[in-house]
Amino acid sequence: MNFIQGIGARVIVQIEEMGAMLLFLVRSFGWLFRPPLRLFQITKQMHFVGFKSTFVVILTALFTGMVLALQGYYSLRKFGSEGLLGSAVALSMIRELGPVLAALMVTARAGSAMTAEIG
Repeated sequence: MNFIQGIGARVIVQIEEMGAMLLFLVRSFGWLFRPPLRLFQITKQMHFVGFKSTFVVILTALFTGMVLALQGYYSLRKFGSEGLLGSAVALSMIRELGPVLAALMVTARAGSAMTAEIG
């Protein structure tokens, strides 16, 4: 019975943590729309973090796709399937690597710029 109680205790702790995260999210969105609304500052930050990171994300995706294509070519050449290289690279970049690398690059660029701005 102790084993089942231990599992139950861990599940309860995880549910409490999820509830705390949900409350934090709701409160954060609540503060976003309280007066005074600083729509200009919000859109300025969205432009700074989102749009200005586009070049870095595209550059990272370009070089990652080239390396993936180069490595994939040598692997697919062994089986005579070089024609599948384009779809394999596209699928792997869109489904797997693209979102992860985009998140990393946006976070790194925006975080380093904000840190430099703070001084």
